[in-house]
Amino acid sequence: QVQLVESGGGLVQTGGSLRVSCTASGRTFSNYGMGWFRQAPGKEREFVAAINWNGGTTDSARSVKGRFTISRDNARNTVYLQMNSLKPEDTAVYYCAATSLGIATNPRFYNYWGQGTQVTVSS
Repeated sequence: QVQLVESGGGLVQTGGSLRVSCTASGRTFSNYGMGWFRQAPGKEREFVAAINWNGGTTDSARSVKGRFTISRDNARNTVYLQMNSLKPEDTAVYYCAATSLGIATNPRFYNYWGQGTQVTVSS
């Protein structure tokens, strides 16, 4: 079985920075694509960023481009999301997920999901 565990969420002020982490256990994810998604209450789960663990290719949503950076540390089976210039609109539960299909933006192509970590951005 594969488990994904997010950490690092918290409360920050507008314009602040936060880094959330996702650590995988049970398997080696060096050949898996990883993604970050977020969901605010009453809203659809939306794509945030993705990374191909093997090639280092990244993609991100237009709403976070230039502010969020996804990265990886395969030795630790960990993916990170560095969030800068945070806005109240970024407030959500952030989920990491793993896919065997490589980089992807559609959540239905992800096989494994973490429990999420809350990120709250206040004015």
